[in-house]
Amino acid sequence: MAAERQIGHDSPMHQFVIGRFGEFHVFGLDASLSKAAVFMFAAMAVVVLFLTLTVRGRALVPGRWQAVTELWYVFIADMVKETVGGEGRRYFPFVFSLFSFIALCNLIGMLPYSYTVTSHIAVTGILALMVFLLVTVIGFQRHGAHFLSFFVPKGVPAPLLLLVVPIEVLSYFMRPISHSVRLFANMTAGHTMLKVFGLFVVQMGVFGILPLALIVALTGLEVVIALLQAYVFTILTCLYLNDAIHLEH
Repeated sequence: MAAERQIGHDSPMHQFVIGRFGEFHVFGLDASLSKAAVFMFAAMAVVVLFLTLTVRGRALVPGRWQAVTELWYVFIADMVKETVGGEGRRYFPFVFSLFSFIALCNLIGMLPYSYTVTSHIAVTGILALMVFLLVTVIGFQRHGAHFLSFFVPKGVPAPLLLLVVPIEVLSYFMRPISHSVRLFANMTAGHTMLKVFGLFVVQMGVFGILPLALIVALTGLEVVIALLQAYVFTILTCLYLNDAIHLEH
């Protein structure tokens, strides 16, 4: 709440303030429901409801919405197959859920008076950390201690390994940082830019036609970026899974 007092409503950064819906405490701990939590639940509900309604009455000749669902399914299935191979099929539900959740969070954030969950590093950081831990566990489960050979590139002369191995280890542990910052930065930058141009429209009055036209164009671009960033986050997850499963380096 202190952040809301410090950031004015006219500030482009006000849209990123995590507000609370009332106050609720459990054993002295703040368990209040935040806007971020509400919109994450909303994204999950939309995905579940949409998939349930569109596949409940499956037809041999799919209708419009069933076709969208099938295209959605095939798109993710092809992504997993092309990047991970046949062994990646068991991880399809996770990859499908991850893409759907991020894409819906990004798209819901484009609606007026909504909230962009993925504009917070805490959310994208947890998602990236979850992927990092899952991939690491899979790597050790499948290969045991041999998974450590991932940090020893093939064909590197022995004297250079003293330099290369620490770099590889550092690069591996930097994955969740780069994975999360990429999504967070793109969503934050895009929404900030839209807010700035929106303020120009209000302040310029009748002369704000040009900024308004630019906002319309940028909004369309942001919708594309919202889907593209969900794709990038997911494709990187598939590539990390491929590294853990096939241990190629």
